[in-house]
Amino acid sequence: MEIIGYIWNDYHSKFGVPRQSGLDKKTISKIILNPPYDHPDALRGIEGFSHLWILWQFSRAVREGEAFHATVRPPRLGGNIRMGVFATRSPFRPNHIAMTVVKLEGIEEVDGKKRLLVSGGDMMDQSPILDIKPYIPFADSIPDAVGGFADGTQKRLQVEIGEGVKVDSFMSKEEWETIQEVLSLDPRPAYKKDSDQVYGMSYGRWDLHFKIREDRVLLVGIAELL
Repeated sequence: MEIIGYIWNDYHSKFGVPRQSGLDKKTISKIILNPPYDHPDALRGIEGFSHLWILWQFSRAVREGEAFHATVRPPRLGGNIRMGVFATRSPFRPNHIAMTVVKLEGIEEVDGKKRLLVSGGDMMDQSPILDIKPYIPFADSIPDAVGGFADGTQKRLQVEIGEGVKVDSFMSKEEWETIQEVLSLDPRPAYKKDSDQVYGMSYGRWDLHFKIREDRVLLVGIAELL
């Protein structure tokens, strides 16, 4: 397969990347196409679609020469129950291919080349893109589909600012709203439930530290990355 481009966004590490697409509606990702796939004609007509399918690669999960494992431990099940790899969306798969539905937010042009601006992604920064296809509502949406062990919705947590933590003085309103969106999705691995542990993650130019207790996220530290 040819890599046709890459994702650019603020998820610079695996920790904190949304577990599914459509959850983080605030983060804008850019799809930067490689030559010759960056020819403007390759995107002709794409503005008529509100959503796109992105096929991409779990590049950080590729382990050359590793033997095939038929089962994995989904974090949603606490990391203790094994399921068949083809019954999960684990990144550790034979070809490390992922598929994501994103919302097309716009198209920008830089040096005569067009870039796609999308939201709702669950991709890490610099993830390789393998293909782009339009999302067709009448064919791709199945209202009565059953979600197996992953059925249900993503619970959102209330984000609170810890004592002594300042965000208003050095962060824009848009940046803070996006960080709230990211933290409300509970960035911890699904099997981590320690309410006293301080977790850290980078997002964009920010280093975030937080605790999670019941249905609340407490931001205990934030600093600009150098």
